[in-house]
Amino acid sequence: MEELLNKLNIPYKNIKLYDRALTHTSYANENNVESYERLEYLGDAVLELIISEYLYKNTEYEEGKMTKYRSHYVCENANNEYSNRLGLNEYLKLGHGEEERGGKFRKTIGGDIFESFIGAMYLDLGLDEVKKFIYKNVIPLIEDKTVDFFDDYKSVLQELVQTDKKSLEYIVIDEQGPAHDKTFTVEVRIDNIVYGMGVAHSKKEAEQIAAHDALLKAQNGLE
Repeated sequence: MEELLNKLNIPYKNIKLYDRALTHTSYANENNVESYERLEYLGDAVLELIISEYLYKNTEYEEGKMTKYRSHYVCENANNEYSNRLGLNEYLKLGHGEEERGGKFRKTIGGDIFESFIGAMYLDLGLDEVKKFIYKNVIPLIEDKTVDFFDDYKSVLQELVQTDKKSLEYIVIDEQGPAHDKTFTVEVRIDNIVYGMGVAHSKKEAEQIAAHDALLKAQNGLE
């Protein structure tokens, strides 16, 4: 943990907080220690506050648009991206079963540990240090228009299809794997024509991937 904190230039005081921030529930249950869940709750609120302030001070967006953009920058996709770029998953403590299932690379866990890490830093160093960290490591990604954090492709596709008065449905065409670790394959059909396909460990994520696939094709027109 000390290696990670030094690499990120964090002037930490209580290293145990950061250790807890990277302790998954599976590891906590096996070793009778506290997991990152409470820190994740706190970090989510701190991150929302900092991004809200950034949008308020640096844009002229009205309230609804600021809320929409904040949801893009504080979401599972975005948090996982921040986490991966910082290398947090390399220091993640997982239980044996979760480790074997590739938990270190799961998007949900990656997103969670970024928030818990922010929660730990807030308790250890205060809001000003967290803001410095966010402005150094997150804001440049937000301002880089080539980085796509948008994850609600279904809503965009729904609006597009409604405009053209076409029908839209998501069909699960395949399920594989045990109950605790299924893989779903979903097709999105517009007027009964397949426009996109998605594969993921949840139906919702597979639908989003399928919608994204369809939107890429829609750039050439939904004919």
